[in-house]
Parts: sequence; C-alpha cells; structure tokens
Amino acid sequence: MKFGWRYLGFPGVVFALLLAACDKADKAKPAPGIAAPRTVRVGRVASRPMERALHVVGTLSARDEATVSAQVAGQIEKYHVDFGDRVTANQELVLIDVTAYDALVRQSAANLARAAASAANAAQNLKRIQELQKEKIASTSDLEQAVAESGKTQADVKAVEATDAIARLNLERSRVRAPFAGAVAQRLASVGDYVAIGTPILRLIQTDPLRLRLEVPERESVTVRPGQAVRLTVDGDTNAYAGRIVRIAPALREADRTLQVEADVPNQGGLRAGLFARAQIIVNTNEAALSVPPNALIAFAGLEKVVVLQAGKAAEKTVTTGRREAGWIEIVSGLSEGEIVVLDPAGLRTGQPLILDPQVEASKPGPAGTRPVGH
Repeated sequence: MKFGWRYLGFPGVVFALLLAACDKADKAKPAPGIAAPRTVRVGRVASRPMERALHVVGTLSARDEATVSAQVAGQIEKYHVDFGDRVTANQELVLIDVTAYDALVRQSAANLARAAASAANAAQNLKRIQELQKEKIASTSDLEQAVAESGKTQADVKAVEATDAIARLNLERSRVRAPFAGAVAQRLASVGDYVAIGTPILRLIQTDPLRLRLEVPERESVTVRPGQAVRLTVDGDTNAYAGRIVRIAPALREADRTLQVEADVPNQGGLRAGLFARAQIIVNTNEAALSVPPNALIAFAGLEKVVVLQAGKAAEKTVTTGRREAGWIEIVSGLSEGEIVVLDPAGLRTGQPLILDPQVEASKPGPAGTRPVGH
C-alpha cells in the first residue's frame, strides 16, 4: 500500500514542515555555553613617553604685602586711591599736611640763602684781612678773628643745608607713595584724621605674580626642583593656570614631614590671593610608561579590566591604571609590553572566539593605537 502526502491532509503537511525547520535551526546553533565568534578591533600594549606629575594642594597668596604707614606727622588732606584700586610703583596715594611741609621747605631755603650770604661775606672779609696783614696793617688777632668767623659761617651753611634736606625729605614723605605695583587691600584711615609717624594708612598687596605655596609629601620631595612647571586650577573656575617653581625650603617641616615649595603664577585677572588651588608639579615630561587606548578599559564594581587576545580567544585581565593623557592610559600592573588588547570589549565573554576586523588588518595604524595584528 502506497503512502503519500495526500493522505496527511493540510494540517499534517504544515506540521511536517515545522519539524524540518526546527531541526535545521538546532543544527545551526553553537553548542551550549560557547558564545558565537565576534569581529573586534585590537591594539598592543606599548611603552610610550608620558608626563609625570605630582598632585598637591596649596594656597595662593600675595607675592608681597605691606602696611603703608605715615612717615611724617600731620592731618590727612587727601586720598588718591580707595579699596580695590590698582596702583603702580611710586604712585602717589595719600597727602599728609603738604601745605605745612611746603612752607617749612621755603623757610629752610631762605635760611640757607642767608647762611650762604653770611659765609660769602666772612670769606671776603678774611681775604681782605689777609692782604692787610701782609702789609703789616692788620694785626694777628684781627686775622685770627676773621679766620674763625669764616669757619663759623661755613659750618652754619652746612647745618642749614642739613635742615633744608630734612625739610625737603619731609615734604616728599608727606606725599605717601606706593612701594610696589599692586592693589589696595584696605584703607586704615580717613581724610581729616591726624596721624603720627608710624600710623598705618592703608594695606597694599602685590597680585601679579601671585605666590603659590605648596606642600609636597616626603616621599616625593626628592623629585622637586626649581624651574619645574606647575599647572593649577581653583574652584569655580574652569581655566587652568601655569606657573613655575622658584623657591624650595632647605628642610622638611618636622610636624608633618612635608616640603614647602613656592611657585610664581602670573595673574591673568581671574586669580585672587587666598584662593585654594589644586596643582600639578611636572617632574618629568618624557617618562616611559606602558599604556593602552582608553577604549580598551572596562570599569565595573571598582575594578578595572581589559580583554586580551590569547590563542584567538578572549581572556579577561584585571589591571591597575595610573596616569591619563589624551589617547592613552598608563598600565601600572596587570599587562606586559606587546600583549594584544581588544578595543571596545563590552559584552565579550572569556573564551569567546575572536575574529580581527579585516578593515583594521588591511589598514595602517589607526586612531587610539589600533593596528593590524594577526592571531
């Protein structure tokens, strides 16, 4: 008896076709537990020059600070500057009783002229007595008296000259001037106040350059040298500022075993004395370090890992990273130079077969350290 499809009917034919399709799909699937091969891009762990920097914190302060005080006594007549004003070196800041000191200068000048005239007259008289004494007309006592008078008037001239110099100095000091270029941080007196010698008038700070005071831990202190570059940032400002180490303490501070260093930082207008700063001291600009591209790294649950290519399959390795620069991350431990790492390894499983991207294999070294690598 013959058996044909016509005896199964339409439902039977559909059921048979479904069984055949499922059998083919099962044969196409990989064995349980084995992931399908994946095409990847790779790069090599290589030694590259990287910048080495010490990360420290510090405070910006004025390079110089002075409390400007009165050098003469008198009443303050005028303030030329106020709080926050910027001043130049030797700029006139305050006037103290200038009118009175100017009058004293004129008086001392008149006294000097009178003393000089008396001295000239005494000198002329001495010359005349000397001529008469040669002719035996003037006595020796007349000559001695003339010599004494000439000497006295010359001494008077020197005394009055000294008085005149002091008067002129006081007049100059009555015009209080800035000892350096900077800014007025505080006014300590007002117009109309009577000030004695030494009375504080205002506080002046130099804000360009600023002084950055840093504390370097003992273990890193041996690498710090004058002239090294410094980069710094301050809270609330996205700009990065540059400076240079100029002063280093001769000894570590015993209280906390740190080395105090100072850097001069040109002030471009956004910095102020007193700001807290985070700084990097560049101790080596060309230090060799093992590195990988940033997209080779996986971070999960506080661990950093990479996927390496071993015998054509994926293998995870835990690594410790260090410095980061544009396009590279330093590998402190966990990898050796020359190992092949997978780029963009998210989703890969250990033991999963890998196929190198043929476009990467056929091309020259690409961005982020990719280059053709054979298995």
